[in-house]
Amino acid sequence: MSFHDRRGFGRRPRIFIKDAYALVLDYMFHGNPFDRHPFHRNSPLIQAVGTKYFTLLEISPARGVSVKINERIYVEQSLEEGLQPFKVDDKILWQDLTTIAKDNLPNALREIINSKERVFIEFFNVASPINIRLHMLSLIPGIGRKTLEIILNERKKGRFQNFEDLISRTKISDPVGLLVERIIQEMMGGERYYLFVEPPSGSRDVKFFKMLDYLYALTNYRDPW
Repeated sequence: MSFHDRRGFGRRPRIFIKDAYALVLDYMFHGNPFDRHPFHRNSPLIQAVGTKYFTLLEISPARGVSVKINERIYVEQSLEEGLQPFKVDDKILWQDLTTIAKDNLPNALREIINSKERVFIEFFNVASPINIRLHMLSLIPGIGRKTLEIILNERKKGRFQNFEDLISRTKISDPVGLLVERIIQEMMGGERYYLFVEPPSGSRDVKFFKMLDYLYALTNYRDPW
């Protein structure tokens, strides 16, 4: 019998996610007594964010497996679950995160974006109008009409090569921080437009642009994280 079977993993439904890796946001060795899942209230529990699609996850580690906050772990589920040290139990909302997980989330997102600079800089090169009154770039906190005009004028002269190039040509002091703010806004829900994060289940009258899929394809990004 595998360690997953001993802990009852086989009785839980499989959760399919697009992320293969995740960064640990919080590790609760004794579980989370406030979790909606009874099996999370008194057994080790991990809250994490997917490194490719920013999926928020609750994960059960196998017996004897421990992790550290900000550690990257492999969460893609194979058919041979007994060989997996981590079992994804659920996709969760930002509101389900612990205080520690919420505090660690901005730095985790910053690390992910910085590690994929060649992917995320392309957002500033290819972002387009949503309608005649609203541009994708305007959804990013800190980008008002004047900054939008500067970005659009500058990219006509040549594409932005990296974040440093963007900063020097547009005077945006922290583009990574602005992207982090936007991603967290989308995680919190209640948006009309979603650029990067899949809208919460049941959301109505929203538009999801799936920019991550587009940017990964545009840059030929093939790494699993």
